[in-house]
Amino acid sequence: MTRPREFDVDQVLFQAMEVFWAKGFKSTSFEDITNKTKVKKQSLYGVFEDKRALFLSALVLYREHNLLKLQEIIAGEGSPEDQIDAILSTSMCENREDARKGCLMVNTALEFGISDADVTKQVEGMNNDVRLALEEVIEKGQAAGQFTTQYTSSELALHLANALQGVRVLQKSGQDNQQTEPILRTAFGLMKT
Repeated sequence: MTRPREFDVDQVLFQAMEVFWAKGFKSTSFEDITNKTKVKKQSLYGVFEDKRALFLSALVLYREHNLLKLQEIIAGEGSPEDQIDAILSTSMCENREDARKGCLMVNTALEFGISDADVTKQVEGMNNDVRLALEEVIEKGQAAGQFTTQYTSSELALHLANALQGVRVLQKSGQDNQQTEPILRTAFGLMKT
């Protein structure tokens, strides 16, 4: 008979995600994770099998969390212009330390490239989630005459998603909001009619 689990898997997964986010996959040791979660290595292996499986689960959690935030913005009140502005605002980290963490998916893409198919699937999935959410809002904005129709909603969504990712890379390298916010404001401004 197996012993009942003595820890909250969701809480441990969230804590592990924070460690991976701060240190990256390769630089994170299981000791780092056990120190943060206060769960023994053997217990973690009982649920997640190995560090890679734990990392993949953390990527899924991060992706789901961010998609939920996007969906809340899109379902909320306000014009398409307000919704895009809300998406851009949530992308700007309030303090320098959070900004230096960057985006877990962007960090992962930079660390792995395309060397791991399962990791690439999560990164591409996140990119697709963001692009589709932006495209949905942009389509509404074009129909309302708020955004240019010189480009398709898909083209504009790709442009804005690329600007968001670029800002995350700059934040990770130490650039502050004073230097990165104009990038997003310009990308957004080019969409307006």
